[in-house]
Amino acid sequence: MSKEQQTFLFDETPALPEAEASGGGDSNAPTTPNDHLPVHERHGPLTDLIDFNFLQYASYVICERAIPNVADGLKPVQRRILHALKEKDDGRFIKVANVVGHTMQYHPHGDASIGDALVTLTNKRYLIEGQGNFGNIFTGDQAAASRYIECRLNQLARDELFNKDLTNFIPSYDGRNQEPVTLPSKLPLLLMLGAEGIAVGLSTHILPHNFIELLEAEIQIIQERKKAPVEINVMPDFQTGGVMDVSEYDKGFGKIKVRARIEKQGSNKLLIKELPCMQTTEAVISSIEEAVKKKKVPVRSISDFTAEKVEIEIALSVGANQDKAIKALYAFTKCETSVSSRIIVICNKRPVEMNTEQVLRMNVSQLLDILQRELALKKHNLLAAFHNKTLIQIFVENRIYKQIEECKTYEAVIKAVFEGLKPFRSKLKRNVTREDVEMLLGVRIKRISRFDIEKNRKDIEAILKELAEVEKNLKNLKSYAVDYLKTLIKTYKNAYPRYTKIDTFKALDVRKLTSNELSINIDSEKGFLGHSVKGEELLKCSSLDKLLIVKKDGTFVVMPPPETYYINDILVWCGIYKRELAFTAVYTDWGVTYIKRFEIGGVIMNRDYDYIPKKAQLQLCQISTPEAIYVKYKPVKGLRIHQQEFKPEQVLIKGVKAKGKQMTSKIIARIDTRAGRWWDKKIRSPKGILF
Repeated sequence: MSKEQQTFLFDETPALPEAEASGGGDSNAPTTPNDHLPVHERHGPLTDLIDFNFLQYASYVICERAIPNVADGLKPVQRRILHALKEKDDGRFIKVANVVGHTMQYHPHGDASIGDALVTLTNKRYLIEGQGNFGNIFTGDQAAASRYIECRLNQLARDELFNKDLTNFIPSYDGRNQEPVTLPSKLPLLLMLGAEGIAVGLSTHILPHNFIELLEAEIQIIQERKKAPVEINVMPDFQTGGVMDVSEYDKGFGKIKVRARIEKQGSNKLLIKELPCMQTTEAVISSIEEAVKKKKVPVRSISDFTAEKVEIEIALSVGANQDKAIKALYAFTKCETSVSSRIIVICNKRPVEMNTEQVLRMNVSQLLDILQRELALKKHNLLAAFHNKTLIQIFVENRIYKQIEECKTYEAVIKAVFEGLKPFRSKLKRNVTREDVEMLLGVRIKRISRFDIEKNRKDIEAILKELAEVEKNLKNLKSYAVDYLKTLIKTYKNAYPRYTKIDTFKALDVRKLTSNELSINIDSEKGFLGHSVKGEELLKCSSLDKLLIVKKDGTFVVMPPPETYYINDILVWCGIYKRELAFTAVYTDWGVTYIKRFEIGGVIMNRDYDYIPKKAQLQLCQISTPEAIYVKYKPVKGLRIHQQEFKPEQVLIKGVKAKGKQMTSKIIARIDTRAGRWWDKKIRSPKGILF
């Protein structure tokens, strides 16, 4: 590499010596390359190369791997699997390993990705029929190895996905084969199958929908009037069943909530019959066991009897309420899940965000286009068949072949046939070409001698009848499309019922469900409190609650319900934290006693706060406001007032940092909110004045 090239890799301008740049110094000082250029400045060809390669990679991942195409609803690997299956299709089952190997001619990413995609596509039921162990969508069990299982296209895929004459092909990745750009699908596969993919900078999550409901929605779109367009709302449907709340689905831009279907059995058991989407029995059972450990659900035992159908039996604890247990399962386990939806697809070679209605309208447009092209192709083929059969009939019936017996050259033969057919041009639908004449000259003598005129006439009549039907359908394309969709609905309605029931869920009051979940106990001898402590019960609370602990050392702390917490013997009050909780405190600081009423307010969890000044002596602290505070002073020489009664309500409630009002500068011997035996009712007890 030359010096000039080396310099250009770093910067177009050679770096100056430090001394020269500053205007002085040794001219022999070493130069320092300018390696601190801003990101937005050009760094050289390496930057351009990285930018170009990354853009190419990102585009490839988006368009050729992760995101489905709206035209046929398939990712590239799915399209290549179906194309390979079609090429090998003879009606019989094929080893999955063979299909994977054949697909590798078109897909450059290895057998594992192809095998996994094929198993997933088979388990969605619509396009591929499997034989053998393809795993279990309920338990999450994996499929057997590809050499042990077999598959084939089902009838729906054979009839509705393929048409070689309407398919555009491009060279495969190695140029040895031809693969379809998209399949000419007449089905709304994108919403039927659903899709999930993560690309560079974007992701898609399309939920599967019910096949029959999609077809019915397409009929609505076709039959709508321009002046009164219909609003199309289709809802997801999952093979695992369950109950679904779609109030926030928003045509694929929002989310749904799905719950397991739980039935009561007897007086103390529950049975999970259907799962929420994207969950397995193993995941649900694990979440229940975790909730049991945290004492959130009253479950004694779990038994899994799932095989072809989901059946998880839950035995509840003695005395547990079934309705409350069901709510707890929805609140604290994977018996309820929330699933977000975002429809991003490839449309015209670009990623586009769409909603379900837009996708369906595009599917309808494509359906009408494909049906029209199929009818036009069928018309072309019928016209060709009619032309050939009519030509042969004229050629044989009128013995035109006799006119070529005296011809000495091939060109004379061609001319003789053209001349012989001229009188019958009105019976044909197009002019006779040289290829037509050569076809007639290829008619066998055996066929001429045994030509069945009546059979040929019947064939021509059938062709004309079918041709009239095709032309009628071309003129009434929308009616033809509606009939086509209704036929599909009639054929497959029983095969693809709705599995997931649609309902609206009431919001669960999680705090209410767990209000008595934990018992906070106190062991006064050892000085601990918490829900793992054995001792006297202080209160019941939820694991979602926050506990406020007020201590005699003048501090308080807010924390989640602790297992164990050391408080020695300095606990004033322990309860559920609320910002508006108010306390009354009396404390002595530097010989003066103060009274204050304060609210706890906002706090940071697990942090100690002072509610009286440091080094002050706490005399009394109580939640709320007592009616009166009785104070007895320590006897000293010359003391005239020995006891007083104060009214705390005279003090305004302020923040926890407030100093409060001055009560007295006398030394307090006894203080309480009640007049005990130490209170002398016979002596004068003036009302206390607060300053």
